[in-house]
Amino acid sequence: MKKFTRMKWSSSPERQGRSARATRRGFTIIEIMTAMMIFGMVVTAIFASWSAISRGAVSGNRAVAAAQRSRVALRTIEEALGATRSFTADYEYYTFDAENGSEPYLSFVSMLAPSFPRSGRFGEFTARRVTFAVEQGPNNQKRLVLRQTPVLMDMDEDEQNSPVVLANDVKKFEMAFWDKQKADWLDEWTQTNQLPQMVKFSLQLGGDQNELTRIVALPSVAVQSGWQIPGSILGARPQFGGGSFQGGGRGGIPFPQPTR
Repeated sequence: MKKFTRMKWSSSPERQGRSARATRRGFTIIEIMTAMMIFGMVVTAIFASWSAISRGAVSGNRAVAAAQRSRVALRTIEEALGATRSFTADYEYYTFDAENGSEPYLSFVSMLAPSFPRSGRFGEFTARRVTFAVEQGPNNQKRLVLRQTPVLMDMDEDEQNSPVVLANDVKKFEMAFWDKQKADWLDEWTQTNQLPQMVKFSLQLGGDQNELTRIVALPSVAVQSGWQIPGSILGARPQFGGGSFQGGGRGGIPFPQPTR
């Protein structure tokens, strides 16, 4: 009796390849879109964090720069007020003018140090009239500027057209003056031939939420004519044979010119 054996048929290589490809599973459209969405969310979060850090750094730098500019401007005004000079014998040259408002200004004569801004331009003329004013600048922004000229001299065109810019984007500049007779702060100073005992001024720049205020006590009062010219009567205006005050001595302080 014959025995039949079962023969094993091996599949061809092509058939095995088709079977392997059939068993492998690829990505669907939904999976690809989901992965892209997650990747986009991650990139968006990174960009948002970087933008926030960048804006914070810019805002911080602006605030620091505004505070530094405010301190420099206040320091310049303090230095000038701390060396104020006035002489009653020549009060028309030593007036103390100030005005608040939309374009405030402060003008007086001071004995300035060589380290004061733009002192090298004026040489030995240390007694100069300084004028701090808020004016319209570029981009419709107000700026605090400084102009100066020696006593008894007119301001030249360069100084008028190109002042020292102490601060840009000025939001507020106000002054108050201490009247010792009324024992109170005044918003305006009308006694231009006299010096106030103290001056209070406030400055605020754009980008800086803090308003900085300083109070400066003026170191001197107006020098009486009896102290200025030896031999003259105290409180009287000196006369010199019909002559007048012309020219200027050292530091721009006038000296009498006799008539020939």
